[in-house]
Amino acid sequence: MGRWRPAQPQGSQYSTPAGAERMRAELEQLWRIERPQVTQSVSEAAAQGDRSENAEYTYGKKRLREIDRRVRFLRKRLDGLVVVATPPTNRERVYFGAWLDLEDATGTVHTYRIVGPDEFDMDPRYISMDAPLARALLGKRLDDEVEIPIEGRPRYAVVAIRYGAVEA
Repeated sequence: MGRWRPAQPQGSQYSTPAGAERMRAELEQLWRIERPQVTQSVSEAAAQGDRSENAEYTYGKKRLREIDRRVRFLRKRLDGLVVVATPPTNRERVYFGAWLDLEDATGTVHTYRIVGPDEFDMDPRYISMDAPLARALLGKRLDDEVEIPIEGRPRYAVVAIRYGAVEA
């Protein structure tokens, strides 16, 4: 088996203001704080002599490559990012940034928020707009039933749609 892998589809370019700020803060942390510290430790390790058997030098260079890779990704991602700061004019439908209450077949209510692919890990209730559940929900109205296109085909009913600040 070769090393070639098909390109992953690029995630949606949308983000909430909090998600965009988190990416900017990570970029700032990596570029202004971590990278100079690692560069300093690599140069100190290089000054010790034989680099071929110097683990501090080897792993420092590896960490620098990881930082540089992440910085390139974040800069490219932030350049094309569309920050959605205002709610849609039609608040009767599910769009990006919506808080949703979904009721499953057992009557249990689940609360979710549809966010960008870079920020779904900020809260356990966040789901990426690229996820099957979010794709099935986008454009739905109150009391619509949604069948998720995954194994088991769970069904949900939309019982509430809200837009606004992050809830506790």
